[in-house]
Amino acid sequence: MENVVNDLVGYDNLKIVQNNEYFNFSLESILLPRFCVLRNNMKIMDLCTGNAPIPLVLSQFTNSRIIGVELQKEIYDLAKETIRINNLENRIDILNMDVKDVIKSYETDSFDLITCNPPYFKYLESSNINQNEIKSIARHEIKVNLEDIISISKKLIKNNGSLVLVHRTERLSEIIELLNKNNMEAKRIRFIYPKEGEDSNLVLIDAHKNGKIGLKVLPPLICHNNDGSYTKEVLDMFER
Repeated sequence: MENVVNDLVGYDNLKIVQNNEYFNFSLESILLPRFCVLRNNMKIMDLCTGNAPIPLVLSQFTNSRIIGVELQKEIYDLAKETIRINNLENRIDILNMDVKDVIKSYETDSFDLITCNPPYFKYLESSNINQNEIKSIARHEIKVNLEDIISISKKLIKNNGSLVLVHRTERLSEIIELLNKNNMEAKRIRFIYPKEGEDSNLVLIDAHKNGKIGLKVLPPLICHNNDGSYTKEVLDMFER
């Protein structure tokens, strides 16, 4: 299937290059950057950037330089084309490299913010792996796992800088444990719910390197009304 160019929902004049044989950008790729605390002139890196939806959204709320890191060449090519057609090459750089190699290319304590929408599922012999390798690497911890993401981020983030993650709620206790192991303190958490009355399936986490103890749990984020339409809060996140 050929690549297609889609609108990045709600963001005027922003386009994203996708290929349905791989995967399309997800709602959490909008929710995560809108959860970040941003200012101008930051140094930002997005790990597991995919076809770059998170850098695209971030670019609308800060003038900061943004680096996206994507391992899979096919997806990296989509990201590069996405940045090109949006004329953001002077703001966003996309690197085709293994996340675990990033620390060889950048100094420690050099980033203000690292974002990541990582593979959600552990890779076990019993795992139900998609036969499409590109999809399976995006969904399962085949090439990089949660501990890798957190330990690498700890090295790259400045003191009191932020790591902002979106992940499965069922793995929250593991995330907190790994953050503490790496001297990262969870400062803000927001639980995401598919609909009112349903269990949370995703969680947004903002953790600070060597941050002081003090966790704020934000109000729940409900994504859909009972008829399946997006809630007003989610629709508002689709706007600049």
